[in-house]
Amino acid sequence: MEDNRNRVVYLSYDGLTDPLGQSQIMPYLGALGKMGFQITILSFEKQDRFSEYKQVVYDWCQNHQVQWIPLAYHKHPPVLSTLLDLTRLWWSLKRVYSREPFTLVHCRSYLVALIGLLARQRWKVKFLFDMRGFWADERVEGGLWNLQNPVYRLIYRFFKNRERVLLANADHVISLTENARKVIEGWGFTVPITIIPTCVDTDLFNTERVDQQTKALTRSKFQIAQDDFVLLYLGSWGTWYETNRMLQFFYALRKRHPKSVFLIVTQDAVSPTDLFAPESFRITTASRAQVPFLISIAQAAVCFIKPSFSKRASSATKLGEIMAMGVPVVVNRGWGDVDSLIPRPLLVDDFSDLETQRVLDHILDNHRDETPLSNGYVSLAEGVERYASVYHAMGVHMATVPKI
Repeated sequence: MEDNRNRVVYLSYDGLTDPLGQSQIMPYLGALGKMGFQITILSFEKQDRFSEYKQVVYDWCQNHQVQWIPLAYHKHPPVLSTLLDLTRLWWSLKRVYSREPFTLVHCRSYLVALIGLLARQRWKVKFLFDMRGFWADERVEGGLWNLQNPVYRLIYRFFKNRERVLLANADHVISLTENARKVIEGWGFTVPITIIPTCVDTDLFNTERVDQQTKALTRSKFQIAQDDFVLLYLGSWGTWYETNRMLQFFYALRKRHPKSVFLIVTQDAVSPTDLFAPESFRITTASRAQVPFLISIAQAAVCFIKPSFSKRASSATKLGEIMAMGVPVVVNRGWGDVDSLIPRPLLVDDFSDLETQRVLDHILDNHRDETPLSNGYVSLAEGVERYASVYHAMGVHMATVPKI
């Protein structure tokens, strides 16, 4: 009988052709594939991105010994389209199992975990719940599900019930934060939990890759003078992020240092009506490969997130990436594990003028805080090792002879 102990199926409702898939799924699974785990990925792909990037992903799969089964993502009609997607995922997973039985189903977040749980019950495979956060609460607190709507209220209750079922039946859980682990254990669950925050690719986010000439060229491209103080914001604009607070922080900086520029790197639209003194802003998109160069020209970065229950489970990739480039990040307290990860002088207790001036004093001194990744954010290599350790603990073995 063929040995299937190194076979893992990875389920994701996020696509490999999405930016998130390329930064937070492919690097891990590619490394695990090269270590000797036989990995098959089932992911949902958006049509426009799939058309543009599918060949890139197929080439990556060939180079990393990973099998990819892309499924079409559907957004309309709401709710029903998701149910149809999950039904298609189940039938696809059944075909995979009938062809090549696997020993572990690794599920990224709640939706696909519902299918992973079915696989555990049907075939007695191991079930790894990579929860990524308290998803149902994120939808409510982020304003995506209005509980005044009876349909969303019913959906929320369903997923909160399923959350407990998933935690009760998982063979292992991955949590992004220590804070979330404490919540889960406080609920009475005894499932093994491993903390793997969003990790940093230190080969890409490496100060040695950016020389002074590159920095000068980057500043010149965005018409930023060498004596301008650059404050950076990186990532999604809106929803969870306190954009008005960050703008207010920049305006306070600009009063102290008139030659200041707010560099906003985002895929989202930023309305010009939100901006005072628009000549002080540089707003751009960037590929993942370009991001380290943009970080390198900043003297400081800012990231304010609305504190809430669900955000106790959040790990912002951007923080580790910015810290790896040696740039201090100003962060507000009360979400994820930032209270223990970010140096005290950069932690904002509240948004008062006094706190703002205290932090500005710190960053305007050109102070470079020691923020080693060992403080909590880990390198991609360490994250891969943690995943491999979890796989081993769940009875999944690498191939006898690692694939080349």
